Amino acid sequence: MRFWRPTLGLALSGWLGTAVAAQPAAAAADPWSRVQEIEARIVPPRFPARVCKVADHGCRPGGRMDCTEAFRRAIQACHGAGGGRVLVPPGEVLSGAIHLRSNVELHVPAGSTIRFSQDPVAYLPVVFTRWEGVELMNYSPLVYAFEAENVAVTGAGTLDGQADEAHWWPWKSPAAGQPGQKPDRDRLFRQAEEGLPVAERVYGAGHYLRPPFVQVYRSRNVLIEGVTIRNSPFWVIHPVLSTNVTVRGVQVLSLGPNSDGCDPESSTDVLIEDTLFDTGDDCIAIKSGRNADGRRLAAPTRNVIIRRCRMRAGHGGVTIGSEVSGGVSGVWAERCQMSSPELDRGLRIKTNAMRGGLVEDVFLRDIEIGQVRRAAIEIDMRYEEGEAGPFPPVVRNVRVERLTVERTPYALWVEALERSPLAGLLVRASRFAGVEHGARLDGVRDLTLEDVTVLPAHPMEEKP
Repeated sequence: MRFWRPTLGLALSGWLGTAVAAQPAAAAADPWSRVQEIEARIVPPRFPARVCKVADHGCRPGGRMDCTEAFRRAIQACHGAGGGRVLVPPGEVLSGAIHLRSNVELHVPAGSTIRFSQDPVAYLPVVFTRWEGVELMNYSPLVYAFEAENVAVTGAGTLDGQADEAHWWPWKSPAAGQPGQKPDRDRLFRQAEEGLPVAERVYGAGHYLRPPFVQVYRSRNVLIEGVTIRNSPFWVIHPVLSTNVTVRGVQVLSLGPNSDGCDPESSTDVLIEDTLFDTGDDCIAIKSGRNADGRRLAAPTRNVIIRRCRMRAGHGGVTIGSEVSGGVSGVWAERCQMSSPELDRGLRIKTNAMRGGLVEDVFLRDIEIGQVRRAAIEIDMRYEEGEAGPFPPVVRNVRVERLTVERTPYALWVEALERSPLAGLLVRASRFAGVEHGARLDGVRDLTLEDVTVLPAHPMEEKP
């Protein structure tokens, strides 16, 4: 295990001696050349110029009338007619679960707010979904699309999940004597390890596994654009086993437990851009299933492009894990800004020997971090269960370029496994200021530091 504490103005090239392996040939290759080809495949869906108004199907604003059935009828009418835009009326409308269908754009214009019911019954009957990387039958997500093609949620309006300290969020950490999610969570994970068929993993009424806000499952050609999403019961934007997904210009504001901002899971060709994340968990968390269930599906997440996003509160800015049993390959993040006294980390990779999985080809550049309260870069292969498992993860080829940090306890924090060291970490042309403790490095192979400077938070005074 290696610890390092910086001195004033120390340039990092060579500060670990033999632990630093120069790789000029590998460093010269430009992994960013692949982005243009991937982006060319990420094309937002287009819809017929047809408008179906929710108000025409009986919805009245004011926030008191339950408009769930009006949404269902409007979406069905639009889908049945060949597709188009389902238009939410101005003002506040109340709804339960909204299920999108192929070729339907749910449009929430400026001045419109959908407030989702706080009653769990509004999200029944159960649907086929995924919870912390495990498939099951559970409460419907608030906005849900299953095996759909060409779906969107757009507009400058607001979707408010109305989760708070009295609704949904207490299921994570209930008061003494109150029901909570732990027994159900443990049971679900046990069922997955035992190979119980998904159709028999039935939760919902009488159980306490919170639904995500927006989930598209086994879908193609997805657009989430412009809207503000507040107060989610659980994860906020969750594409699962989906392809060609664009998240653009969204504001995600949810400080509750497990309020991950955007979790592409077992999905391919995903673009997340110009989006604000202020969350109670990871801002962006790239996933691919948990443990036996993730290995059963064996569906990695591939080709995620992140750019011009802003991250405020959260456990991590750009995160991979912890449910990565199916693997993650190809992540590009650039021109993002991260800063908050409530933001724990900038780049975060987390996994363990129960999750396993291969994480490779992770590239960040031109990232600005104002302050984080733990580490600018953290790679933790001992997360939760740690080494206690037969599936050691593999993390390799992580490159960070032109990263600037103003305040952080640790510049780098790496905990790998002795039987599976981190293979290939390059940090180039980067500056870490306000560093309190330097770096912690354990189990790193092929670490390359080029033109990296660290400035301590409390420089030592020079003796006269």
